[in-house]
Amino acid sequence: MTVPNVNTLWGRTIVDELAKSDVEAAVLSPGSRSTPLTVAFAEHEDIETFTHLDERSAAFFALGRAERTGRPTPLVCTSGTAVANYHPAVVEAGRARVPMLLLTADRPPELTDSGANQTVDQQGIFGDAIRHDRTLPEPEVADRKLRALRTAVARAVATSEATRPGPVHLNVPFRKPLEPTVETDDVPDGWAGDHPLAAHGRDGPFVRTTQGRPTLAAADRAAVVDAIDGAERGLIVCGPATAPTPDRDALLGLATATGFPVLADPLSGIRFGSHVETATVLGGYDSWAPALKDDLPTPDVVVRFGASPTSKPTRKALAATVLDDPDAAPRQFLVDPAGRWREAEFTATDTLVADPTHLASALAGRVEGGDTAYADLLADVERDYWNLVAGEDRFFEGTVLQDVVALAPDPATLFVSNSMPVRDLDRFARPRAADLTVLGNRGASGIDGITSTALGAGSATDDPLVLVTGDLAYFHDTNGLLAADRFDLDATVVLVNNDGGGIFRLLPIEDHETFEGYFRTPHGLDFEPTGDLHGVEFSRTSTREWFRGAFTASVARDGTQVIEVGFDPAESHAVREELQERIEQELDVTL
Repeated sequence: MTVPNVNTLWGRTIVDELAKSDVEAAVLSPGSRSTPLTVAFAEHEDIETFTHLDERSAAFFALGRAERTGRPTPLVCTSGTAVANYHPAVVEAGRARVPMLLLTADRPPELTDSGANQTVDQQGIFGDAIRHDRTLPEPEVADRKLRALRTAVARAVATSEATRPGPVHLNVPFRKPLEPTVETDDVPDGWAGDHPLAAHGRDGPFVRTTQGRPTLAAADRAAVVDAIDGAERGLIVCGPATAPTPDRDALLGLATATGFPVLADPLSGIRFGSHVETATVLGGYDSWAPALKDDLPTPDVVVRFGASPTSKPTRKALAATVLDDPDAAPRQFLVDPAGRWREAEFTATDTLVADPTHLASALAGRVEGGDTAYADLLADVERDYWNLVAGEDRFFEGTVLQDVVALAPDPATLFVSNSMPVRDLDRFARPRAADLTVLGNRGASGIDGITSTALGAGSATDDPLVLVTGDLAYFHDTNGLLAADRFDLDATVVLVNNDGGGIFRLLPIEDHETFEGYFRTPHGLDFEPTGDLHGVEFSRTSTREWFRGAFTASVARDGTQVIEVGFDPAESHAVREELQERIEQELDVTL
């Protein structure tokens, strides 16, 4: 293939190196300065392209793909404020450890700080959310420079997927002409034949990075084994993660070998799957842990994987085991392969810098085997809790999450918004022996970009996709719904509409005179026109029977359907409180 000019050569080299690094898709937003990159992606037959008109939604779409696949989906945009629109998704990727690669086109460096049109200082624009940030050299037909370019791209992909995955930013300046017009003598005839390594790269990435696996020394591992073997009551806590952490087989092995029960966050990858039929996997703790805080015996040892749990009562309960009696405090091991601190109560005692799956397997093969009495006790509590929940016949927001998890196909990908939906998921989603991949943006826990992230995740799998979102999150990312029809995606969007910020009812501000107008902020919006605008079906209901029927029908159909379920926020909040009071009154512990 002939190369019309140096910018085309540069763009093709970048995209070729991404393909050699096994990148399978990219998300592009239209713009002039990024033309060399856009055309190169469009012409490369091994990379699928998604063109998203809004850079903010585009970035969250790429985030969702990475959450579902564990691989980066590169983003391409033009210069200026287009770059800044990536920032919310970059923050989420950085905090949640999701691979991301940003290719931001830029104007020539001499135009920075000159007042030139559509020119901002793009180097370092994302602050400390980025794992690696650099501006690439300007395009030039030079052997060493092309090899440097390939090296930079291969390393960028590897860095985004490292032990602490996250966003990598490559800023790419281009001079005109940006289009693939022929510039005589720009790329000399025969250049590729004279410089084959720079022109064609290698078979695979130009630089192949082999990631090491952090492990504990034998003596340190033995000390952890001794702590586990010495415990009468042990506990495993699995917090949010973009993939099961540790993997399900290793988790099952550790739980079986130790006899420890598992508190599984709904976003941990552990609450759902065939392993729940064997291990004691608990999901109702957000309710029964505070209800029985004075009755349940505390654990002697806690082994924690993943990020901090979604459940605030659980975080407080784990802290209370230390704060209530520091002299008899349990050992709390935080397992983190990157050695970072992810525990905001500041009561954990140990950080284990180790690969979670490898460590879990190693411990399972060395512990002597524990008493299951504590696991049996918590399993009885869990069973009684779910029986009480099943006895609640009023239809409220929590019921929606309960039904979604119970009725979702096996397998399925479920994405849940922040604010009340993820909290109701935590409290009312019973563990199920089904292959459910449950995702959410818990890195920074914002409500922006939810629809885009979910549809991005759905674009990366053949599983049925279900999104449960609130009305404010839906409103925030209405642009993102464009992807459903544009990319021919099949999705069921469950829109829980309580007309404003229902989560603020959990805070003391609920009793203040400013609550309604400044915090709950009811909007009164009719979302039905969004269906016509974006080419998706829209329906609404306020009854459980109708919702269950509509949901079951939607997940079996092609296309995207939005099912709006309306609630009075005060009534839903009252049902949650009354149900919790009944649980506190009726749930019992038999020691």
